[in-house]
Amino acid sequence: MVFMAMARKVRPVRRSVSLRPEIDSKVRKIAQHQKRSANRVLESLIETGIEAKEAERLRFLGLVDRLRTTTDSHELKAIKEELARLTFGS
Repeated sequence: MVFMAMARKVRPVRRSVSLRPEIDSKVRKIAQHQKRSANRVLESLIETGIEAKEAERLRFLGLVDRLRTTTDSHELKAIKEELARLTFGS
């Protein structure tokens, strides 16, 4: 007898966030322009932010890997400077 896993319905999680008035205004303007709800705009912005953070993390790890493997002193210096910028800002 073969048992099939029941598909689980993914339910949205309700969150309450407080936004500064200027951010709320921008979100509302984007929503009006895109003809979407402010909630959908916020969800999209959060997803974009999460993807950007993950890309930044992967870039950092790639630089660390290059730092470990490089033998070129000029590249080593450039990588260290870039890692410092990523870590401490410009």
